[in-house]
This record gives sequence, C-alpha cells and structure tokens, in this order.
Amino acid sequence: MYPAGFKGRALRLTDIDVARVGRIIGAGEDEIRAVIEVETSGGGFDSQGRPKMLFEPHVFWRELGPGQKRTAAEASGLAYQRWGTAPYPKDSYPRLTLAMRIDISAALRSASWGLGQIMGFNHRAAGYATPGDMVAAFCDSEAAGLEAMISFIISEGLDDELRRHDWAAFARGYNGAGYATHGYHTRLKAAFKRWQAIPDVLAPACPKIGLGSRGDAVRYAQQRLTALGFDTMGIDAIFGANRLCCTNRVRDSSRESRVVAG
Repeated sequence: MYPAGFKGRALRLTDIDVARVGRIIGAGEDEIRAVIEVETSGGGFDSQGRPKMLFEPHVFWRELGPGQKRTAAEASGLAYQRWGTAPYPKDSYPRLTLAMRIDISAALRSASWGLGQIMGFNHRAAGYATPGDMVAAFCDSEAAGLEAMISFIISEGLDDELRRHDWAAFARGYNGAGYATHGYHTRLKAAFKRWQAIPDVLAPACPKIGLGSRGDAVRYAQQRLTALGFDTMGIDAIFGANRLCCTNRVRDSSRESRVVAG
C-alpha cells in the first residue's frame, strides 16, 4: 500500500534509467525525455515529494457508477459527468483525500499519476495488479514511473508510433481522442526537437552491455551505480556472473525485477 501522505523515498530519475528503459522498446533518450517533458515537465514529484497527480472528477463519476456513492460525490463537487465542468485546483491531493473517503479504489483509479501521468484505471497496462500497488511504487521512485510508462506504451501498441515519431498517432493513443485540442502532438514534436539538439548523456559511454562485457562502458556503469548507492562488488570494468553492474532487487506486491544497466 502507498505510504502515509503519499510520501515515500521519492528517488529521482538518473541518466542510466532513461537509457536503460528506452532500450526496452528500442527508443532513444530524446523520445523518452520528450514524453516525460510534455507529461510532467521533466519531474515525477511535486514540491512536497509526492507523485505528481491530477484527480479527474469526470472519471470518478464514471468509476463510481450509479448509486449512493456517486450521489454523495456529486453533492460534494467531487464528481461530475463531463470533463471541464469545473476548473482544476492547484493541488489535487485534498480533493483526492475527500474522494477516498467515499471509495478508495475508485479515487485512486480516477487520478493520473507520476512521471508518465498514468491513469489509475490503467494500472494493469502499466504492470501492476492494483492502483494502490502502482501508486506505492511511484511514491518510491521516478524510475518506477518511467518503467510503468513504457509498459503502458507497449500494452497500447504505441511503441511503433514513438519510434517513427508519429506524434499525432502517439498522442491519440496516449492522451486520448482530444489530444489535438490540447496540442499534445505539437508539444511532443517540439520537445523531441529540443532534446535532439542536446547530446545523449550515455550514448558514447554506455552502449549495450551484458554478461561478459568489459571495458570503459562497464566501468562507467559501475561508477554511476556505485554513486547511486548500489553494491557493484567493485569497479573493475568486468561484467561477470558474480559481479553484476547492479545487484539491488526492487520489490513490490505484484512483481520483482532485477535492475541492470544495459
């Protein structure tokens, strides 16, 4: 379950995370960073260290369905049938807290979360069994949010669109039918162009590496991971069976994954 106040470790994204996760779908750093920039201006946490979150009352109305809960939510101004009925507050967390008093799961499902602003009702496409599991992971790190974003892109079949820079098709699938109204496709295109002008941080120093790799790329990955607090069992420029670049295990209630650079 998510931590109290939605405040976890709040670990920030690293350059290695962007390059590593991008390789899952064969996309470069520029494509990944363009999506992050448009969704959350480049950061997954707010000024209080909570996952960036936007509660959507029209989604809450739909998630609750007919009945007493929806009636109570409508009376409190927490749910309405059509998007845009009322302006968004600067901070959605007080509204979310009130919605959770009516229905916790429906409230979590009715908000967009973290680095990629994944809707709670898309938790399975993002790789999590429940919306609570997803939110808990996002409280922990931006890397979890990025991995969920990539899982969602794959689940929705949008990886091809991202690789070929078909921003309109990507935005339609990622942001919905109203993407053009908010200019998501043009913002993605502009963000990608900006990132193209910036050299990739890891491109020259960290090509694809794996078991048996040796040399500067492995040494660089070991140095970066050591600086992040991982135990690399020494910096020797050798990616061996017992000297992996990263031996930290990441666990949540729905999955376990080994994080490896490369």
